Amino acid sequence: MSWTQLGYSLAGVIALALIARWLRLGESRIASVAQARETAEQMLAGFMAHDAVIGTDGGAALVAGNGTIAVLKRHGARIAARRLIAPLALSQGIEGVRIETGERLFGSVLLFGVTDAEVRAIEASAGRPRDVVVTLH
Repeated sequence: MSWTQLGYSLAGVIALALIARWLRLGESRIASVAQARETAEQMLAGFMAHDAVIGTDGGAALVAGNGTIAVLKRHGARIAARRLIAPLALSQGIEGVRIETGERLFGSVLLFGVTDAEVRAIEASAGRPRDVVVTLH
């Protein structure tokens, strides 16, 4: 292998890395409450979100909806979602709250930097119906 081939190979790898970064491939961080609510509504049929809490690392979120709770977590380059019903099985740790989904393949979800009280507040708000405006014709 010559130095020229090595240089072209290195330049190609750097170019591909820059293109992936520009396209934001591999970015699945949950950045805001609005994004968490929108993602839950898109991924779970019939889910209408109204409140959410996000882990400080952006790796997971809990979204209260119409009688159920959506749990979101990073799964590779994407976000995965599951619908849960209260009461949630959770444990408080030093790093945050861990929620057991009861699904072996999905596993448990760590809400980094979130407290037990915040999770219980989301859980309570899931049972409250959202204000609905009905128009009569």
